[in-house]
Amino acid sequence: MPTNFTVVPVEDSAAASPDPEDGVERVQDDEVAVDSGPETCAEGDESPLEDSPFMSNSDHESSCYDGKNMALFEEEMDSNPMVSSLLNKLANYTNLTQGVVEHEEAENDRVAVKSPQMGTFIGVYLPCMQNILGVILFLRLTWIVGTAGIVGSFLIVFMCCACTMLTAISMSAIATNGVVPAGGSYYMISRSLGPEFGGAVGLCFYLGTTFAGSMYILGTIEILLMYIVKSAALFGMNDLTDPEEKTKAMLNNMRVYGTCCLAFMALLVFVGVKYVNKLALVFLSCVVLSIMAMYTGVIKTAISTPNDTVCLLGNRSLQNGNFEVCRKTEMRGNETQPTQLWELFCKGSLHNSTCDEYFDLNNVTEIKAIPGLLSGVITENLWGSYGPSGMLVEKKEQPSISVSDKTEERYESPARTYVVNDIATCFTLLVGIYFPSVTGIMAGSNRSGDLRDAQRSIPIGTILAIATTLSKGPCTHSSLHCLTPRFGESVKSSLVLGTLAWPSKWVIIIGSFFSCCGAGLQSLTGAPRLLQAIARDKLMPFLQVFGHAKANGEPTWALLLTAAICEIGILIASLDSVAPILSMFFLMCYLFVNLACAVQTLLRTPNWRPRFKFYHWTLSFLGMSLCLSLMFISSWYYALTTILIAGCIYKYIEYSGAEKEWGDGIHGLSLNAARYALIKLEEAPPHTKNWRPQVLVLLKLDSDLVVKHPRLLSFTTQLKAGKGLTIVSSVNAYEREFESGYLDACAQNVKAAMSAEKSKGFCHVVVSSNLRDGFSHLIQTAGLGGMKHNTVLIAWPANWKQKENPITWENFTETVRETTAAHQALLVAKNIDLFPSNHERLGEGTIDVWWIVHDGGLLMLLPFLLRQHKVWRKCKMRIFTVAQMDDNSIQMKKDLQMFLYHLRLDAEVEVVEMHESDISAFTYEKTLVMEQRSQMIKQMQLSKTEREREAQLIHDRHTRSHPAAHKDKVSPSPDGVHMTWTKEKLVSERSRNREASMAVRDLFNMKPNQSNVRRMHTAVKLNEAVVKKSKDAQLVLLNMPGPPKHTGGYENYMEFLEVLMEGLDRVLLVRGGGREVITIYS
Repeated sequence: MPTNFTVVPVEDSAAASPDPEDGVERVQDDEVAVDSGPETCAEGDESPLEDSPFMSNSDHESSCYDGKNMALFEEEMDSNPMVSSLLNKLANYTNLTQGVVEHEEAENDRVAVKSPQMGTFIGVYLPCMQNILGVILFLRLTWIVGTAGIVGSFLIVFMCCACTMLTAISMSAIATNGVVPAGGSYYMISRSLGPEFGGAVGLCFYLGTTFAGSMYILGTIEILLMYIVKSAALFGMNDLTDPEEKTKAMLNNMRVYGTCCLAFMALLVFVGVKYVNKLALVFLSCVVLSIMAMYTGVIKTAISTPNDTVCLLGNRSLQNGNFEVCRKTEMRGNETQPTQLWELFCKGSLHNSTCDEYFDLNNVTEIKAIPGLLSGVITENLWGSYGPSGMLVEKKEQPSISVSDKTEERYESPARTYVVNDIATCFTLLVGIYFPSVTGIMAGSNRSGDLRDAQRSIPIGTILAIATTLSKGPCTHSSLHCLTPRFGESVKSSLVLGTLAWPSKWVIIIGSFFSCCGAGLQSLTGAPRLLQAIARDKLMPFLQVFGHAKANGEPTWALLLTAAICEIGILIASLDSVAPILSMFFLMCYLFVNLACAVQTLLRTPNWRPRFKFYHWTLSFLGMSLCLSLMFISSWYYALTTILIAGCIYKYIEYSGAEKEWGDGIHGLSLNAARYALIKLEEAPPHTKNWRPQVLVLLKLDSDLVVKHPRLLSFTTQLKAGKGLTIVSSVNAYEREFESGYLDACAQNVKAAMSAEKSKGFCHVVVSSNLRDGFSHLIQTAGLGGMKHNTVLIAWPANWKQKENPITWENFTETVRETTAAHQALLVAKNIDLFPSNHERLGEGTIDVWWIVHDGGLLMLLPFLLRQHKVWRKCKMRIFTVAQMDDNSIQMKKDLQMFLYHLRLDAEVEVVEMHESDISAFTYEKTLVMEQRSQMIKQMQLSKTEREREAQLIHDRHTRSHPAAHKDKVSPSPDGVHMTWTKEKLVSERSRNREASMAVRDLFNMKPNQSNVRRMHTAVKLNEAVVKKSKDAQLVLLNMPGPPKHTGGYENYMEFLEVLMEGLDRVLLVRGGGREVITIYS
C-alpha cells in the first residue's frame, strides 16, 4: 500500500507539555472566552452550501427558532431543514436534484560461480541456427509445400518469419537497454512488464522451450527409425499392413527410443554446458554441409534431374516401396508376366483374374520426382490441396478415368498401395506445425547468463541467424512439387529432401539427424537456466527449490524437472501433435516481448535508452498483433488454453504477494493512467449518482505506537467493501528533533493494522507539534486532485470528562468545525471497540436511522452501503423521524414511505411524536451542574497558567545570572519552584485570593443559561425516545448537531452529545457535507 508522509511545521506560541496518558499535548490558553452574553438568535453557517432544494434556505424565516424540543439543532435550521418541513415540500417529488533496488540486492546475494563466458558466434548464433535449421525444415517443410502449394507455403513462411523478425527487433532494443543477466527473455519481460506478467510469460516460455526439446528428440528418433536404421524398431512396422496398427507401432517405438535419447541428453547436459557447446560445433558443421548439399542439388536440377521417380496409377500416387517396377506387366524372356504392382490389385492368373476397376481403366505412369526448375513445376503447384484424413493424393493434370469407389473402400487391400493423407490438413494446421521452425531466435537469449556481453551478442547473433536462414524457404519451394506424404512413401519411403541433395541423400539424412540432436541439447540447456532464473526471483514459492545449482552453476533440480516435463511430450509421441503446443507458448512469449518494447517506447521513461536504434513502437505493435493472430490461426482452443494458463499464473503471483519493484513499464503505465484519470476527475465534481463516501480515517496511536481503535478500520472495510478511496491517517505530536525512524515506525504499525483488518487504502502519517494543527492540515490537504476524501471518520473521545485539560474536547470540536468548513461529511463512532469485526456475522437485528434534519441524505445511504457487506447483510433497516405539535404524523409517514420507495430502499418507517413539554427539574439541574463544572475547570486552568508563568520568569532570570551552572540542567517544574516574596507580590497574591473566593461564591449562586437549558432538554427528550425504540438495535445512526459558533462552550457541546448518546451501545453520529448524496433518478 502506498504511504505518504507529511511533516507539518507548527510554531508553538504557548508553553506545552506532553500528556503521559495519551500522548496529547496540553496547551495552555492565556484567555478563555466565557459565554455570559445575552441570548441571541442562531445564525447560519458562513460557508456557502451546495445549491440544492434539500439544502436551500430561501423558504426559511430569518427569525429565531422558538421550539424547545429541537433546540439542539436550532443553529442549523436555516441551512438544514426539519424532516417534517422537507417532506411537506417534497410531497410530489418534483424538485429533487438530478442527482529497483530489490532485484539488485537479490543479485548481490547470489553465489558467484564460474561459467563459460561465450561470445556472439558460440553463445547466440550457433544455438539459433541449430534451432531454426531443425526438425521442421528436414522432416515437414516438403510436406507443407506439397499440401499448401507455393503460394500458401510462402504465406506461411512469410507470416512466421515476419513475426520472429519483428520480435527480434523488439528483443534487441530491450536487450541493449541494460545488463541482461541469467534468464534472457524472462528477465527482459519481467523487468519491463513487472513480476506478474514476467512470471506468467516466463513460465509459459519455459514450458515452450521444454516441449521444443521433446519435439527435437521425436524428430531425431523419427529420422533414426524411418530413414537410417529401419530394422531397429522394437515394434515391427514393416510386417504390418493395417495403417492403424502400423501407426500405433510407430508411436510405441518413438516413446521407447525417445525416452532413452532424453536420458542420454539430460546426462550430457548435467555433466556441463561446455561439452554441449563443443558438440554444437560438430552438429552445426553437419547442418551446414546439409544446407550446402541442398543448394547444390537445386542448382544441379537445372542441368540434369535426379533419377528418382514417382509411380502414378491414373492420377493417383502409389507407394512404390511395395514394388520394384512401375508397370502392370513385364517381359520375362518371351513371356508376359504380371508385376508386383499387378498382384497388389488383381487376384488370379494373368488371363483369368479379377482386378480392381480403377486399375483396369487407368494406365500406370512413371514421372520424375524432381522435374527441375525449368520444367514448369512451379506453375503446376502454385495452389494447395487440403483434405480430410484418408484423401487420395492425386496429380490433377494427369489424365484419369474415375470410378465410383467409396472413401471407406480405399482402405481395402488395393487402397493400401495408394498415397493418402494420414491426417486431416488445413492452412491453420500447417501454420501451427511450421512455426516451431522459426522459434530458435530465443535460444541465444536463454543463455544470457553465460554470455560475455549479452547486450552486444543477443541482437547481433539473433538477427544474423534469422537473415541466414531466410533463404531456406525459396530454395525448397522452387525445387519440390507434389511430394506431399510426410514419410516419403512415393519415393520408396526415403527422406524427401534427400532426393534433392547432391552428391548423396545421406548428407541430408545425417545432417538432419545431428541438427535435431543439437537442437534438443540446446533446449535442455536453456530451459533449466530459464526456470532457475524464475525460481531465484522468488515469484512463486513452490519453485524456489529449482533455484539451487551445483558448484559450477549448473541448475541440477531445474534440469530434472525439465526432463520430466520433456518426457510428457515424448509420451505424446507425435511430432505433429507436439508442434502446435510449443507454438502457443512461444507466440505468447513473443507477444509480450513486443508489448514490453512498445510500452517502454511510448512511455519514454528516462531509463529507456537502448543502444539498438533500429526499432519503433509501430513495429512492436505490428509484431504483437501478428503473434496474437497466429495463435488463433494455428489453433483457437490451444490459444485459449495457453492464455488461461498464463492468466492463472498471473493471478497466483499476484495473490502470493510478490512485491517486486523493478521499475517496470506496467508501473509507469499505471502512473500515466492515474495522472490522466486524476486530471479528468478534477474537471467537474462527481454527480450525485456517483457519490460514495471517500473516507479519511483519523487513527490514534498509543505511547508504543500501536493503533488504539483498529475497529475503525474494520468499520471502514464494511462501509466501503473495497470501493472508492480510503486514506488511513494518524497525527502524532512530536516535539523533539524530527527522526525518520519515528515516521517509519508509525507508518509500519498503521499499515500492519490495515492489513490485519483487510482495509485497502493509503497510509498517510503526519507529525505535528500539536494535534489540532495536524488534524486541520490532514482534512484540508489529504488526497490528490479529484481523488480527495469527502468523509471523515473518527472515534468518540470516551474519556473526555476525565481530562482536566480541555485539549481533548477542543481537538474534537475543532475537527467538527474543520469538516463543516471544508464541506465534508463527518462520521463519529461511539464505543467503536464494540463494533463487529470483519469475521463476525450479525444475526437478526436492525440498523436504526434517526432522521431529525436533512443534511444531504447520507443517513439513508450509509445503512444501504453497510448491508452490502456480509457482516451487516441480515440486519433490517428502520427509519425514525420526529413529528412536532403542528405536524401531521400520518401524512409524514406516507410521504416518507413514498420517498423511500423512489429511493429503492427497503426500510420500516416510524414517526415518533415529541410534543412540547415543560422543562423538568432534572434537566434544569443537569444543565446547572454542567455549567458549574465548566466554570470550575476554567478557574483551575487560569490558576495553573499563572503559576507556570511565574515559574518560567524566575527560571529565565536565574539562567541569565548563572548561564554556565545551568547549561546542562533541566528546567524546574512549576511545583518545585521557591518564589521570593516582595511587598508587591504579597498584595497581588492577596488580591488574587479574594477574587478566587468571590468566584467560588458566584459559582454556587449562578443560574444556568436558558439556551443551554433548552439544548439539554432536547438532548434528554430525544435520548429517551431513542433508547426506548432502539435500545436493542445493532447500530443507531443519529444526526449530529453542529458545534457552537464561537470557541467558547466546547465542553457544553460535548455534554449535549454525551447525553444524546447515553444508554446506547453502538452509535454513529452523522453530519452531512452540505450536498445531496442520494437521488431518486436513474
